[in-house]
Amino acid sequence: MTLWLAIPLTLLLIVIVLLLVILTSYIHFHFRLCRLGSDDRIELDIKAVFGLVKFHYELPALVFQGMEEGIKVKLEESGITPVRTDKDEEEQIDKELVTEWLRKIRKALKATYGLKKWLASTLSHLQITKFDWSTDFSLGDAAGTATAAGAFWGIKWTLAGWISSLVRLKKAPKLFVAPVFRDELCFSTEAVIVGKLPMGYTLFAGLVLLRRISKVEGGLRRWKELLSRKPQLPVRKHENSES
Repeated sequence: MTLWLAIPLTLLLIVIVLLLVILTSYIHFHFRLCRLGSDDRIELDIKAVFGLVKFHYELPALVFQGMEEGIKVKLEESGITPVRTDKDEEEQIDKELVTEWLRKIRKALKATYGLKKWLASTLSHLQITKFDWSTDFSLGDAAGTATAAGAFWGIKWTLAGWISSLVRLKKAPKLFVAPVFRDELCFSTEAVIVGKLPMGYTLFAGLVLLRRISKVEGGLRRWKELLSRKPQLPVRKHENSES
């Protein structure tokens, strides 16, 4: 009897220890934005559960096709969860798509009780361990380049101050602006942001979000529509008239 009792208790203890280890771990992310001449690249890596879960997102191409057609982007996605997945997508970001995004944001705000407050609370637990941003540029004119360099410094530090009010900066950001005095236009920039979010708080925030959604009538149904990739067609109402 003692042996049969010890086995399930041992298994239960192992499960509890594993859960505690997972809950005390972090979700790590590494974001990189790079532009060199006409080449653009955006990368995002996400790791969780000590590297057992990995996601990699990459935008290797951003092509501006005019004000009407917008920007053509190509998204490459890969991950291990624990089954490896690879997927490539192309999408056109135009005025209609941006309008649709804004519509979904407004719908999410209406479908969630205190969504802004929840988002601010969640971001306050996000820890940024690295924030580097360097920019080299030339306007083709020495005086104009020098003036623009001062403006770039102001924009960068203003943006860094705004970010620090939303998240936890564990280290001071490293911001660089290097004016290039040459007789031709050139621009290159690279931004790297590395951070982490506690796994335990992430799960807690998810439960809080579900609770806030459930407080709104039809909130879960609205979020299901938002997360669905199928376009929502407008519903037309017909009135029956007696002849």
